[in-house]
Amino acid sequence: MNKIKVLVVDDSFVMRRIIESIIKQDSELELVGTARNGEEAVKLTKELSPDVITMDIEMPKMSGLEALDIIMKEKPTPVIMVSSLTQDGAEATIKALSLGAVDFVPKQMLNDDISGTNGIATDFLKRLKRFGNNKATLVRLMMTARTARPASSTGVTKPLNSTSVAKPSSLTKLTNPIKPVIGGGSGATALKDSPVTDSSKRVVVANSARKKIVAIGVSTGGPQSLQRVIPFLPENLGVPVVITQHMPAEFTASLAKHLDASSKLKVVECADKMKLEPNVVYIARGGIHLKFVKVSNNVYIELSPEPSTLFNIPSVDVMVSSLVGIYGASCMGVIMTGMGSDGAKGLKELKASNGLVLAQDEASCVVYGMPRSVVKDGIADEIVPLDEIASRIVFHCKG
Repeated sequence: MNKIKVLVVDDSFVMRRIIESIIKQDSELELVGTARNGEEAVKLTKELSPDVITMDIEMPKMSGLEALDIIMKEKPTPVIMVSSLTQDGAEATIKALSLGAVDFVPKQMLNDDISGTNGIATDFLKRLKRFGNNKATLVRLMMTARTARPASSTGVTKPLNSTSVAKPSSLTKLTNPIKPVIGGGSGATALKDSPVTDSSKRVVVANSARKKIVAIGVSTGGPQSLQRVIPFLPENLGVPVVITQHMPAEFTASLAKHLDASSKLKVVECADKMKLEPNVVYIARGGIHLKFVKVSNNVYIELSPEPSTLFNIPSVDVMVSSLVGIYGASCMGVIMTGMGSDGAKGLKELKASNGLVLAQDEASCVVYGMPRSVVKDGIADEIVPLDEIASRIVFHCKG
């Protein structure tokens, strides 16, 4: 069996040695080269044709962002960014994901877990193998993400400095809303093995009651995938959208800022006791669970450290379960790209309450883990490509 070829790029000798030592713990991986800056990274990528690259951001001569941009244009390769846990590092990481990076790992976390005792190094190895083994598919998805930006419009009011993304002028996908027909979870699940290119033939759930809230769960590949959903929602959507994205606490504010700059809806990072308002997107804060409480006719955010034993904090399961008791059948749950099965339990509860469950299809996922768990359990009412998720949200919230 051919080994997965890895190129390590970092200006720090110590950090290169740390990443090298982690890679050498797995016999399926082969370290084919190291680079000290972006210029070397571009050169070695062309010469060595690695299956996956780890890329530092701040480097002399040429930064990781500059190198990433060139690599994705000239020699597309899955790239994992190695980021610092700072505000600048977070903003640069979100930019890198929009340029085509498949994932990121906080540098300090790798540094603190060289031996793998905390599970960070083990998880890092899994990501290297997953991305390296699926190079062709990931390159296709990343290149699509680079070009599938919202249509430009005049009067952009929320620029994102040098990383500005144009705001969409209109929803591009929903020209003729799909007419609901009786089908349900089992019918939609069958679409996984029988792709349907004509959306008018897609089987969808018969429950067509308008939804009052949308809950989105996403992990690996999430930031770049959300950029292909949230900016395409109209400013008069009429309901709040809540999102749990698996991400360290230092990064969620930058993600919210990035999405806000390119969206018609207001996008904010969650704060405790914040009231849910229509036409606002709420990003769960990293490191703490997103829950909700109803007081009179209003619903408020409740940030909670419990349950503290879960692997994912914030958890999609916790977020959705909290919404079920308040909204029930009026809630729409969306599960998108990501490793693991977080969200399956909460969405099963939502399905039992007659809520609507939508899953991203396998072909458009960076990692088909979380959606797979939902589809496998037969609770997905609809299975759709990434670029149709926005139109389905609009259809179910506005009719």
